[in-house]
Amino acid sequence: MIHIQEEAGRCLLCKEAPCGEKIARAIRAIRFDNAQNAWRFWGGCTEEELMAAENACIHYDRPIRISELRKAVCDQYPPVSDQPLPSLEINFCDMKCENPFFLASSAICTNYEMVSRALEAGWAGVFYKTICKQDIREVSPRFDAVYKAQKGDFFGFRNMEQLSENPYEMDFDILHRLKQNYPSKIIVASIMGQTEEEWIELAKMAEEAGCDAVELNFSCPQMKLAGLGSDIGQNPELVLFYTSYVKHAVSIPVIPKMTPNVTSMTEVAMACFFALANGISAINTIKSVTMSESSAVSEKKTVSGYSGRAVKPIALRHVLDIASIPHIHKAGRERHMDISGIGGIETWRDALEFIQLGCRNVQVCTAVMEYGYRIIDDLILGLQTYMMSRGITELKTLVGEELNNFVRPAELDRDTMVFPKIDREKCIGCGRCYISCWDGGHQAISFDDRKPHIIGQKCVGCHLCRLVCPSGAIGMAKRMNKA
Repeated sequence: MIHIQEEAGRCLLCKEAPCGEKIARAIRAIRFDNAQNAWRFWGGCTEEELMAAENACIHYDRPIRISELRKAVCDQYPPVSDQPLPSLEINFCDMKCENPFFLASSAICTNYEMVSRALEAGWAGVFYKTICKQDIREVSPRFDAVYKAQKGDFFGFRNMEQLSENPYEMDFDILHRLKQNYPSKIIVASIMGQTEEEWIELAKMAEEAGCDAVELNFSCPQMKLAGLGSDIGQNPELVLFYTSYVKHAVSIPVIPKMTPNVTSMTEVAMACFFALANGISAINTIKSVTMSESSAVSEKKTVSGYSGRAVKPIALRHVLDIASIPHIHKAGRERHMDISGIGGIETWRDALEFIQLGCRNVQVCTAVMEYGYRIIDDLILGLQTYMMSRGITELKTLVGEELNNFVRPAELDRDTMVFPKIDREKCIGCGRCYISCWDGGHQAISFDDRKPHIIGQKCVGCHLCRLVCPSGAIGMAKRMNKA
């Protein structure tokens, strides 16, 4: 039986794919956790078309088994009636957004042509690459990657890039033209100053350019000068002062961007609240080290920012901390701060997790650098399909719906447990569960004649076996009281 995600994950996601637009689009939907919608694209393809596409496949070892892949997907996700999809409109800081998906301030939005292509592709707006008055000179190379399985498939991404290299007057002209030509899109200027006067000047220039809001970069982890970026974001007093200066200087929404390089983001978030910030962006990249010789700069290395899917759990933790502060999350209060979530968002399901923890929009960077602006198609369609499956017509219904399910460790149920349950038809007899349980668990699995068995008297319900099973053969039984 073909493994849907594994097979689609082998696709190189080619430009002008020789397999054909419809088939390439279907495979891309599967790759980005949207397999339930693949039928929309290749439903009408004949078997001959599928085999021709397979023969045309560009590959590094063998072609994608396109015909088998479609059959497996259709068996698991039968086509459904083509119903109208719900709107993804949502307000963020009192700005009407056509959907919650934005470009994050980074290399993916550094000039007019790039941003205009993204907006036309369907992105709701942009947090433009941070504008400053410094002379920015970047290093080469400036990126490095930790790979999940193969080249081109990032697990984590290290970035040494700083701020926009354009003259600041040029960047504000670009933002002005973007807002003129795309009035329904949300254009946010990200800025960084060195002094109170610079913060105020840049913010006023953003407002004069017609920007919808201004983001304050208190979070870049690799600035060449001290007292900038994350040096500010780690200091609640500086965050309070600079946010207050900007807030009193402009009338457009002010959105500080948080660094994760702190023990707790709570104090800094509260500083933003008391400075009357309208929203908060979280998180920027995490200070990190990678050891690749090929990414060294003139044989030297340094600490720089880490992003990509590896950082998502950390980003979600910080978002949860912010959203759990009663003064910040709306919860019926007249004044609050909206949250913009950032960190490892690649699929619609990633975005959903941020929204369910209280975010009203999300920003994407690394996934665009890896796969291009085209991922917006599956971000939108996947989230719409999820909403439709639950009968939800407004995206705001999902905002913060998971917050009440989070409690302190002391409040967790410690009187019941869930035993793992082995599906004999799916079990392939590899013994991974046995090895992990005996060397890293509670020695609660026996392994005879290539068949694992749970030893109930020893099992504590930790579910390490379920997590390491490569065939998905271990599930969960009913929760019961501990003996």
